[in-house]
Amino acid sequence: MAEPDAADGLRATGERIDVLLDASGAGGVVARERAEELVRLVADLYGAGIERILEILYDAGRLDDDVLGALAGDDLVASLLLVHGLHPYGVEQRVERALESVRPYLGSHGGDVELLGVSEEGTVRLRLLGSCDGCPSSSVTLKLAVEGAIEAAAPEIVAIDVEDAPAEGGAETLIPVASLRTRLDAQAGDQASWEPLPGLPDLGPGEVATVEVGHAAVLVCRLGTDLFAYLDRCARCEASMQGVVLSRRLGAAVGEAVLRCPRCQAHYDVRRAGACLDDDALHLTPVPLLTEGGITSVAIAVPA
Repeated sequence: MAEPDAADGLRATGERIDVLLDASGAGGVVARERAEELVRLVADLYGAGIERILEILYDAGRLDDDVLGALAGDDLVASLLLVHGLHPYGVEQRVERALESVRPYLGSHGGDVELLGVSEEGTVRLRLLGSCDGCPSSSVTLKLAVEGAIEAAAPEIVAIDVEDAPAEGGAETLIPVASLRTRLDAQAGDQASWEPLPGLPDLGPGEVATVEVGHAAVLVCRLGTDLFAYLDRCARCEASMQGVVLSRRLGAAVGEAVLRCPRCQAHYDVRRAGACLDDDALHLTPVPLLTEGGITSVAIAVPA
């Protein structure tokens, strides 16, 4: 994957190109057309060069699945391949790979996402499954985690639909589209953005930390290599849980842990989206958490 600094620099370069193209318009229509033609010609030249590189690798027998996977896994290279129509994977395969990247987060809360198909018009049909149903952050999960991953991997996608369908045998629950949109509307204009989490390299397995992210206090804990994040607010006593520790339930499997509020002693299952073990109607508020390019970020709602 491209290093964060490199990605930021390339993004700034793209923005600078747009600024220069807009500035060229001050010289009149002809000046702008010439500037745009110059950009197209340069892009075509580099596109032809990238295509020739791939042909040379193929002729040399070096363009195997591992090399293709490495090229497609690099953000910068993948974006260039997409621009020039040279990406080795089709749109449906890229969408599925994008969903794979967010499944660890969904799975950490007992959920999953199913790809139902991609239409010829560029519409992705999805189904969100599992115990994410009813979770207050599910609308943020859909918008930032799932949709964001798909849009990055397949920018030609024009729409993402989440279909409503009955659960089989009551074993699974589905996040209905109407429910998601209702929650979004209920936020009264609130939006959410990814914010980097500070101090995570120092957080060891079995440890818990409370960090300030934007305007919110976030409780972060690590189970093995897995990270979990919740808003720092007990669902029962509504107080901060600062000072909370992870503990293992009696008889629970290895790797499972609970958080016990240091004030009211309520217990919450870390791996089950913060479900309260003392009251089925209560749970902590999960915060979407993803790691990309070595940077771990959480999605925090902010007033619009």
